[in-house]
Amino acid sequence: MMDETSTHFYVPITQEQREICLGPEGSAWHVARVIKMIQSRWKLPILFRLYADPSIRTLQLKRDLPGVSQKMLTAHLRELASDGLIERIDFGEKPLRVEYQMSEMGRQLLPVLIAARRFSTSHSPKADESSEEI
Repeated sequence: MMDETSTHFYVPITQEQREICLGPEGSAWHVARVIKMIQSRWKLPILFRLYADPSIRTLQLKRDLPGVSQKMLTAHLRELASDGLIERIDFGEKPLRVEYQMSEMGRQLLPVLIAARRFSTSHSPKADESSEEI
Protein backbone atom coordinates (compact mmCIF):
# COMPACT_ATOMS: atom_id res chain seq x y z
CA MET A 1 0.00 0.00 0.00
CA MET A 2 1.22 3.51 -0.85
CA ASP A 3 1.93 6.06 1.84
CA GLU A 4 -1.35 8.01 2.16
CA THR A 5 0.44 11.35 2.45
CA SER A 6 2.07 10.98 -0.96
CA THR A 7 -1.03 10.11 -2.99
CA HIS A 8 -1.72 13.70 -4.03
CA PHE A 9 1.52 13.88 -6.04
CA TYR A 10 0.47 11.53 -8.85
CA VAL A 11 -2.54 10.35 -10.81
CA PRO A 12 -3.98 7.28 -9.06
CA ILE A 13 -3.80 4.16 -11.23
CA THR A 14 -5.21 1.24 -9.21
CA GLN A 15 -8.62 1.16 -7.52
CA GLU A 16 -6.95 1.22 -4.10
CA GLN A 17 -4.93 4.30 -5.04
CA ARG A 18 -8.04 6.03 -6.39
CA GLU A 19 -9.84 5.43 -3.09
CA ILE A 20 -6.98 6.97 -1.11
CA CYS A 21 -6.85 10.07 -3.31
CA LEU A 22 -10.37 10.49 -4.68
CA GLY A 23 -12.49 8.39 -2.31
CA PRO A 24 -14.95 9.74 0.26
CA GLU A 25 -12.11 10.49 2.69
CA GLY A 26 -9.39 11.16 0.10
CA SER A 27 -7.24 14.20 -0.51
CA ALA A 28 -9.67 15.77 -2.99
CA TRP A 29 -12.56 15.42 -0.53
CA HIS A 30 -10.63 17.15 2.26
CA VAL A 31 -9.51 20.07 0.07
CA ALA A 32 -13.08 20.52 -1.23
CA ARG A 33 -14.31 20.54 2.39
CA VAL A 34 -11.97 23.41 3.29
CA ILE A 35 -12.97 25.36 0.18
CA LYS A 36 -16.64 24.92 1.08
CA MET A 37 -15.97 26.26 4.60
CA ILE A 38 -14.58 29.56 3.25
CA GLN A 39 -16.57 29.88 0.03
CA SER A 40 -18.86 32.90 -0.03
CA ARG A 41 -18.62 36.59 -0.62
CA TRP A 42 -18.15 37.50 3.06
CA LYS A 43 -16.47 34.57 4.82
CA LEU A 44 -12.90 35.46 3.83
CA PRO A 45 -13.31 39.15 4.71
CA ILE A 46 -14.77 38.10 8.08
CA LEU A 47 -11.87 35.72 8.71
CA PHE A 48 -9.21 38.27 7.75
CA ARG A 49 -10.89 40.88 9.93
CA LEU A 50 -10.85 38.44 12.86
CA TYR A 51 -7.17 37.67 12.23
CA ALA A 52 -6.50 41.38 12.80
CA ASP A 53 -8.43 41.61 16.10
CA PRO A 54 -8.43 39.00 18.84
CA SER A 55 -12.12 39.63 19.57
CA ILE A 56 -14.77 41.72 17.84
CA ARG A 57 -18.47 42.47 18.20
CA THR A 58 -20.99 41.95 15.40
CA LEU A 59 -21.67 45.67 14.99
CA GLN A 60 -17.98 46.42 14.50
CA LEU A 61 -17.73 43.65 11.90
CA LYS A 62 -20.72 45.15 10.08
CA ARG A 63 -19.04 48.57 10.09
CA ASP A 64 -15.76 47.12 8.83
CA LEU A 65 -17.40 45.22 5.96
CA PRO A 66 -19.29 47.82 3.93
CA GLY A 67 -22.06 46.32 1.87
CA VAL A 68 -22.76 43.27 4.03
CA SER A 69 -26.34 43.01 5.27
CA GLN A 70 -27.08 42.04 8.86
CA LYS A 71 -28.81 38.88 7.61
CA MET A 72 -25.77 37.76 5.55
CA LEU A 73 -23.31 38.65 8.31
CA THR A 74 -25.29 36.65 10.87
CA ALA A 75 -25.65 33.67 8.51
CA HIS A 76 -21.94 33.63 7.67
CA LEU A 77 -20.90 34.01 11.32
CA ARG A 78 -23.12 31.05 12.22
CA GLU A 79 -21.65 28.93 9.40
CA LEU A 80 -18.06 29.81 10.35
CA ALA A 81 -18.81 28.98 13.99
CA SER A 82 -20.55 25.74 12.98
CA ASP A 83 -17.49 24.76 10.92
CA GLY A 84 -15.26 25.48 13.92
CA LEU A 85 -13.29 28.35 12.34
CA ILE A 86 -14.52 31.00 14.79
CA GLU A 87 -15.97 31.03 18.29
CA ARG A 88 -19.03 32.92 19.49
CA ILE A 89 -18.73 34.29 23.00
CA ASP A 90 -22.03 35.16 24.68
CA PHE A 91 -21.46 37.18 27.84
CA GLY A 92 -25.01 36.48 29.05
CA GLU A 93 -25.65 40.16 29.66
CA LYS A 94 -28.64 42.39 29.00
CA PRO A 95 -28.55 44.06 26.57
CA LEU A 96 -27.15 41.16 24.59
CA ARG A 97 -23.36 41.25 24.29
CA VAL A 98 -21.75 38.80 21.87
CA GLU A 99 -18.22 38.76 20.49
CA TYR A 100 -16.49 36.60 17.93
CA GLN A 101 -12.91 35.39 17.89
CA MET A 102 -10.77 32.99 15.91
CA SER A 103 -10.77 29.42 17.10
CA GLU A 104 -7.57 27.40 17.18
CA MET A 105 -8.72 25.67 14.00
CA GLY A 106 -9.29 29.08 12.37
CA ARG A 107 -5.80 30.23 13.35
CA GLN A 108 -4.36 27.07 11.78
CA LEU A 109 -6.06 28.04 8.50
CA LEU A 110 -4.18 31.37 8.22
CA PRO A 111 -0.96 29.91 6.69
CA VAL A 112 -3.10 28.11 4.09
CA LEU A 113 -4.82 31.37 3.13
CA ILE A 114 -1.49 33.20 2.97
CA ALA A 115 -0.14 30.44 0.72
CA ALA A 116 -3.25 30.77 -1.50
CA ARG A 117 -2.65 34.53 -1.73
CA ARG A 118 1.00 34.01 -2.67
CA PHE A 119 -0.03 31.47 -5.30
CA SER A 120 -2.58 33.93 -6.72
CA THR A 121 -0.20 36.89 -6.83
CA SER A 122 2.57 34.84 -8.41
CA HIS A 123 0.21 33.49 -11.09
CA SER A 124 -1.67 36.65 -11.94
CA PRO A 125 -1.33 38.48 -15.25
CA LYS A 126 0.71 41.17 -13.46
CA ALA A 127 3.01 38.63 -11.75
CA ASP A 128 5.74 39.34 -14.26
CA GLU A 129 5.68 43.06 -13.47
CA SER A 130 5.86 42.79 -9.68
CA SER A 131 5.38 40.02 -7.17
CA GLU A 132 3.92 41.15 -3.86
CA GLU A 133 5.00 39.43 -0.65
CA ILE A 134 2.98 39.19 2.55
